[in-house]
Amino acid sequence: MTKPRILLADDHTLFVEALQKVLEPEFELVGSVGDGRALLEASLRLKPDLILLDISMPLLNGIDAAQQLRRLVPDTKVVFLSMHGDPTYVTEGFRAGASGYVLKRASATELIQAIRAALRGHLYVSPLLAKGVLDPLLHAQPTPRRAQPTLTLRQREVLQLVAEGRSLKEIASILFISPKTVEFHKTRIAKQLGLHTTADLTKYAVTHGLVSV
Repeated sequence: MTKPRILLADDHTLFVEALQKVLEPEFELVGSVGDGRALLEASLRLKPDLILLDISMPLLNGIDAAQQLRRLVPDTKVVFLSMHGDPTYVTEGFRAGASGYVLKRASATELIQAIRAALRGHLYVSPLLAKGVLDPLLHAQPTPRRAQPTLTLRQREVLQLVAEGRSLKEIASILFISPKTVEFHKTRIAKQLGLHTTADLTKYAVTHGLVSV
């Protein structure tokens, strides 16, 4: 019987190595990546059955990566394995197209249970997080998601890279756009958010989970 194929995405090498030992008896691990952009490339190339990813990743965070994965590899299931237990992160994860959300402090048994559920087409959320997360998500009213201005995916990408301390030239190279376009996005983001300095933008990005401290 063919084992389900899993791709891992986490920027902590020791954690990934430990995770591989837990999963290898039941699943085929087709690869591991350390940032969100490498994840997109590997997903297209490997087309795994399931991706197990963190939220806090460099270059492109897990939430925004999951949104793009939904378009790039629509048949691939996504399960978040994160240290973030705030209901906001969990809800954002499911809205981005995830089938599961598991805390990193969960047991190996729970993680495998979540993966199995996702592969069967079900949703899974850690019991410690379930209260107040799934019910509002599945029975949400058609009201605006946030009171603050909504940024486009491109703006979120630029904001994350700015907050990571990358130069306009570096951001342009990563996103395959010109430095002038990066500067335009940065100025537009600051105006939309009512912010003025790079430090303000960085603080906003950290507060809203685009980058980790």
